Amino acid sequence: MKTRSILAALALASSAALPSLAYADLAFNAGVVTDYRYRGISQTRLKPALQGGVDFSSGPFYVGAWGSTIKWVKDGGGDASVELDLYGGFKGEIVKDLAYDVGILTYQYPSNKLNPSANTTEVYGALTFGPATLKYSHSTTNLFGFANSKNSGYVDLNATFDIAGFAVTPHVGRQTVKNNGAASYTDFSLTVAKDIGNGIVLSATLVDTNTSAYVGPGGKDLGKAGLVLGAKIGF
Repeated sequence: MKTRSILAALALASSAALPSLAYADLAFNAGVVTDYRYRGISQTRLKPALQGGVDFSSGPFYVGAWGSTIKWVKDGGGDASVELDLYGGFKGEIVKDLAYDVGILTYQYPSNKLNPSANTTEVYGALTFGPATLKYSHSTTNLFGFANSKNSGYVDLNATFDIAGFAVTPHVGRQTVKNNGAASYTDFSLTVAKDIGNGIVLSATLVDTNTSAYVGPGGKDLGKAGLVLGAKIGF
């Protein structure tokens, strides 16, 4: 489940102005994390994941793909061990220091065999002012296998600060699952990331939620507080 790249956050933190949009760019990334958390919930039963993606941008237009190993679909009785995210949109500057980003993102779990399907599509819109970004994502399908959950929403607020060469990113988000209040929750995180050169970024994230409704095999609390370590390379 694709989130804003730490590499992009570092670039934003190191520059007071938005980059020029008058260019075309193709970028790749690959990484590993000690736990794949998305909106605060572990997708890998609190275990490590391999991840990677590709992004293309030209002017205000961008498209991309991102993937990760997962465990939750098989734990739920399905048959997918990989998540593939496909997305595209437009972003730009409205006025000085105020930027927008609108797009669509589909989360695909090949041959997931869950009913309802785990496959999910969301449209999103975000505004960035200075270091802070407010984003809303709205599902146009059922949300990650929840029945009758079309029109669920997720709102999140992030800010990225450059502190002594580290990108520090606090985050709070609220997931509302339509027609399933027990599955709705709030998540919190704080990420510290460092670009150590050659396109390599190391990160540490403290993450927590206010829910215990997401439980894996053996009664594992998938939304419990934890520390996630990550390493990513961009090229």
